Amino acid sequence: MSIDASPNDLDGLRELVAQLSSERDAALEECRRVMEQNDRLRHLLQQLRRAQFGRKSERLDPEQLQLAIEDIETAVAAEDAEQDKAAPSTEAQKQKRRTNRGSLPAHLPRVHVTLAPDSTACPCCHGAMHVIGEDTAERLDKIPAQYQVIVTHRPKYGCRACEGAIVQAPAAERLIKSGIPTENLVADVVVDKYAWHKPLYRQAQIMRLQGLPVDRSTLAGWVGAAAAEIKPVYLRMKEIVLASAKIVVDETRAPVLDPGRGRTKTGYFWAISRDDRPWGGLDPPAVVYTYAPGPGAEHATALLAGYRGIVHCDGYTVYKQLADPQRDGGPVTLAFYWAHWRRGFVEIDEGGPAPIAHEALERIAALYAIENRIRGRSADERRAIRQTETRPLVEALKTWLENRLVAVSDKSTIAEVIRYGFNHWHGLVRFLDDGRIEMDTNSVERAMRPIALNRRNSLFAGHDQGAVNWACIASLIETAKLHGIDPKPYLADILTKLVNGWPMAKIDKLLPWAWAEQNKVSLAA
Repeated sequence: MSIDASPNDLDGLRELVAQLSSERDAALEECRRVMEQNDRLRHLLQQLRRAQFGRKSERLDPEQLQLAIEDIETAVAAEDAEQDKAAPSTEAQKQKRRTNRGSLPAHLPRVHVTLAPDSTACPCCHGAMHVIGEDTAERLDKIPAQYQVIVTHRPKYGCRACEGAIVQAPAAERLIKSGIPTENLVADVVVDKYAWHKPLYRQAQIMRLQGLPVDRSTLAGWVGAAAAEIKPVYLRMKEIVLASAKIVVDETRAPVLDPGRGRTKTGYFWAISRDDRPWGGLDPPAVVYTYAPGPGAEHATALLAGYRGIVHCDGYTVYKQLADPQRDGGPVTLAFYWAHWRRGFVEIDEGGPAPIAHEALERIAALYAIENRIRGRSADERRAIRQTETRPLVEALKTWLENRLVAVSDKSTIAEVIRYGFNHWHGLVRFLDDGRIEMDTNSVERAMRPIALNRRNSLFAGHDQGAVNWACIASLIETAKLHGIDPKPYLADILTKLVNGWPMAKIDKLLPWAWAEQNKVSLAA
């Protein structure tokens, strides 16, 4: 306490009481604020648990959950700001915010602003003062998006001595023949639609606010032209991924308008991804989408025709047909996700007391703990550790489940979940003998998220060919993201090169990972 009052100093005692009362009120107000914040965070935690582990009917959509988190964080920040206005932050609080802010990237341009005092005359003797140091602070700013017109001049040169001799530079090739957009603008439209899920009609509305009466159909024409131009790069990337020793495959629904019936039909996007980083593989990560008008086996057969490597997938019957010894080109090796089996135990465990499901989850968690520890090591190291540490746990898990299975009803849910694992056992334990295989892989599930987001914004694709274009463009954009590339300058650059006659013999240089290396923008992931 800053006041030292004696028992006989009534004024000092009154001032001391007033100070203590003020501190008490401030402490109570801070306590109230913290309790309210804790209530919000507790509610958020319940949402997170329900989103991840709740019953299917209760699970929150991941995007809705993100919006909820944003709202809560915004509310907390608003209250903090109000508190700052009511009671300025202490120096310790300011220092904490500076510490948490992080440094701004060095590659961003700097605009220097100097704030000089109104007068540099000495307040004591009124003499001239000199600079003895300075304080600097950096804040992040943004220049709003701005459209501009590129005016290209092609002067003609004629010879005074030679009649009819005229020289003029040839006109540059354009993606949109006789159209108004540059390749950079087309790339911007494409990336906004497929990377950031902004439908074309919204983009058209934004452009109209800038005084540009470009309608949605015109933008669609630009996107279609871009898809046709980059198709060779997409096909080459697909060829490379399908030549990999191990791929991950999954599929997701995509409603497509069926004009003949006046409603939508269900098409499917098949995602094939490659990500060898968990075992130190040198092949660059990539994801390739393929649209098919249905989920049937014929589409998977056509997509993976001739492939003979490892296919990491779920237990979908279509994939099992790929392992048929009579398959043309030979069978593939199937490795199944543990996550699909584990999910069955999770749903049972959350429904109430379920000792078998609960212990199964604990045993599976021990396997995941080993995988987390060895991620990033070489395939040989991973295999050796799995043989000595993981295999005994897996074999013990199977024996334990076999004993539990005979003790429960054949028609019970837990029996169905256990039998699912036993029916897929050879694919589930494949990772034990091959260090390149993961127990689970999130790469293809992450790859499916942009398709789902775009589907939510677009509701459905308007045509089968539109869905094909969707797959082509999304493949390059999502692979670019895997390599830390901003997809807009990447697409703008390869569109410009392709339009101007880039040779097909050098098409590999336009692949996302090659472009990243050439432009030194690849980020370690």
